[in-house]
Amino acid sequence: MTSKQRAYLKSLAMTMEPVFQIGKSNLTPQVTEAVREALDARELIKISVLQNSTADPKEMAATLAERTRAQVVQVIGKKIVLYKEGADDKKKIMLPR
Repeated sequence: MTSKQRAYLKSLAMTMEPVFQIGKSNLTPQVTEAVREALDARELIKISVLQNSTADPKEMAATLAERTRAQVVQVIGKKIVLYKEGADDKKKIMLPR
């Protein structure tokens, strides 16, 4: 992913509300599967890490990206933005070249 594409995805994520909240249970298999399904449906999602979570958001983002085959767009504070290119051309986010 180029820096231009990453910047474009960041701008789209600015107005988004978090789809998931991850708390003290951290990354359970159920959370990972739910994130995978959301990425398949939306391509770009925002996740909020709650204050009671002991895990580092950057490590959590890297783990989620690896498990779901997504890319980490950004991690700011306790917010994670992930992107995974979808298979359906109709809903696809058109990235700049």
